[in-house]
Amino acid sequence: MIIKSDPKKDFATIHEIINDASIAYKGVIPSDRWKEPYMTEEELQEQIIEGVEFWNFEENNKILGVMGIQFKNDVTLIRHAYVRTSERQKGIGGKLLRHLIQMSKTPILIGTWASASWAISFYTKNGFKVLPETEKNKLLKNYWNIPERQVETSIVLASVVGNF
Repeated sequence: MIIKSDPKKDFATIHEIINDASIAYKGVIPSDRWKEPYMTEEELQEQIIEGVEFWNFEENNKILGVMGIQFKNDVTLIRHAYVRTSERQKGIGGKLLRHLIQMSKTPILIGTWASASWAISFYTKNGFKVLPETEKNKLLKNYWNIPERQVETSIVLASVVGNF
């Protein structure tokens, strides 16, 4: 079942899932971008304050996966898509993504690490297209608040290719 997260009640679980699932990036993303924990509690709180709404995939009253959505001006951003390591490859991410896609009334953008081949494959299988480098750079600087080094080592995928 997919339900909207209650940031107060679910905060610790969302934080735990993000840091559990993000271990897949260790040794894959540039070493200067990896840290432990991958996302601090303060960083997660900042994301929520900035308007990221988390949605949970729950089974037997246990949260197995989370995905955020952020409505920014003329686009929708999919943010922080994570499934517990023990629950991967069970369709949870796809169910969450399809749910969030239905909520959007604007083009959807997704940023991820360029070296995270599994994430890129997941999004392309779900109808997203990798955008060209010049468009990627412009979009990351316009819609995300990330360091320049992360811009250099990331890609952007879009549901609708066009001028943003």
